[in-house]
Amino acid sequence: MPITNATLEFLKQLKEHNTREWFNANKKRYESIKKDFELTIQDLIHSIGEFEDLSGVEVKHCNYRIARDVRFSSDKSPYKSWFSASFSQGGRKANRMDYYLHIQPGGGSFIGGGMYNATGEQLAKLRQEIDYNAAELKGIIYKPSFTNIFGEAEGASLKTTPKGYAKDHPEIELLRKTQLFFWHKFTDEEIIAADFVENVTNCCRELKPFLDFLNYIFFDENEPEVKL
Repeated sequence: MPITNATLEFLKQLKEHNTREWFNANKKRYESIKKDFELTIQDLIHSIGEFEDLSGVEVKHCNYRIARDVRFSSDKSPYKSWFSASFSQGGRKANRMDYYLHIQPGGGSFIGGGMYNATGEQLAKLRQEIDYNAAELKGIIYKPSFTNIFGEAEGASLKTTPKGYAKDHPEIELLRKTQLFFWHKFTDEEIIAADFVENVTNCCRELKPFLDFLNYIFFDENEPEVKL
């Protein structure tokens, strides 16, 4: 069952009336659209699971809460005005590079993935791999079918040269990256279309080699198995 206009309308109104009083008064509406989104997540677990190891992964392992953690934020709005979920081996708490789905009205919806909050160790590993064999990464992210869906890499870069590398290094632009992620946006009309799950799945299939590349670099094959 696809996401409907009811979901988008609720999220629009939640953004305008982001209070606990309004949310509680519209709790039945929320529970209804939450079920629709959870069905979408379930469909995606099934379809992405055809090419990604999602064994044991359930909806609760992918879905994010709509309540915001406002403890350390200047924005005290109690709720997110979007739905989100991520898909990876071991679920979202496995902390692997995953497929992230974001549903937000007004053209704010997207599927994406990549390196966003990298540790110093992860950046060092990525730079080492780029220095040693940039062709593999470039062959993934510059592939025409990939760029047709995701365009160019996004994310922050150093203004200076990373320590240990020459400023005239042939891959200096990639080496300067402190973030490296890609996303494909969806219109509201695409979100509620019958083929939305299929379109998201196709994007994930194209994104998989990039996420595999990052996960291979960042995570030891012998690390303990994540228990769901």
